[in-house]
Amino acid sequence: MFEVTAKTAFLFILPQYNVSVPTADSETVHYHYGPKDLVTILFYVFITIILHAVVQEYILDKISKRLHLSKVKHSKFNESGQLVVFHLSSVVWCFYVVVTEGYLTNPRSLWEDYPHVYLPFQVKFFYLCQLAYWLHALPELYFQKVRKEEIPRQLQYICLYLVHIAGAYLLNLSRLGLILLLLQYSTEFLFHMARLFYFADENNEKLFNAWAAVFGVTRLFILTLAVLAIGFGLARIENQAFDPEKGNFNTLLCRLCVLLLVCAAQAWLMWRFIHSQLRHWREYWNEQSAKRRVPAAPRLPARLVKRESGYHENGVVKAENGTSPRTKKLKSP
Repeated sequence: MFEVTAKTAFLFILPQYNVSVPTADSETVHYHYGPKDLVTILFYVFITIILHAVVQEYILDKISKRLHLSKVKHSKFNESGQLVVFHLSSVVWCFYVVVTEGYLTNPRSLWEDYPHVYLPFQVKFFYLCQLAYWLHALPELYFQKVRKEEIPRQLQYICLYLVHIAGAYLLNLSRLGLILLLLQYSTEFLFHMARLFYFADENNEKLFNAWAAVFGVTRLFILTLAVLAIGFGLARIENQAFDPEKGNFNTLLCRLCVLLLVCAAQAWLMWRFIHSQLRHWREYWNEQSAKRRVPAAPRLPARLVKRESGYHENGVVKAENGTSPRTKKLKSP
């Protein structure tokens, strides 16, 4: 009874307008996307805002009070703390979906049987939650009182994620999108963990070095997988007709646009990465050169002679008031 009630509750949250297609075992039901997904996304936007406030109040605020961070570092610490929680949960969830659906063991499933119109429940639910999170990040810019200088940078990343996730969801490239999100979120999780450790101890930069190595490899994997699945896999499928009603967008123009978008996003991220690394190295070498220019302080003599109280005048020790110190008489035994 409880299993049926829980399943009904989940399906009630997910709108019931979708076209359900039972599989061969007549137990698993697949779902299709539609305009009523906006209702579900709006519902989970409010849920995400509540979870965001809980993490901020009960975890991040308590840690930041102990660290005594400045206003700038405090804002970045909150940003990285929220994203660490989100990326970690998304990586675990995405990895579970990819493994259970068999997308890792069978890479050809990323483009075979396209279009992937009917989605399993966990795949559809994952995409709706991802869209809800990145949409909730827009009002959070106001709630968190983000500085005006930081708003353009955060808007760029939010829009970038929304375009890619919504594109994979609407163009029926959900399987490929899951693998790319898994790679991207793993790299972002490592980066924000490195920032948190850096705020706790500024001398701790080992995770940044690990992230720098993983970042370039991840860009290469994402580009290779996108070209393999879209440029070669989908190009060999017989059905090349543009049919939005059936969810088929497998045409040469659509494939080129998707590849151009993915390549442009990866090139932009790589350019920002190289620019930040060059700026970091420039600042480091400027600090080293500034330290070398500072003259060395004169060394004190190895042995310091202990002088008597007062000062010397013509070879005679004078007291501080100018009088000669009295000699003490020796008592006779």
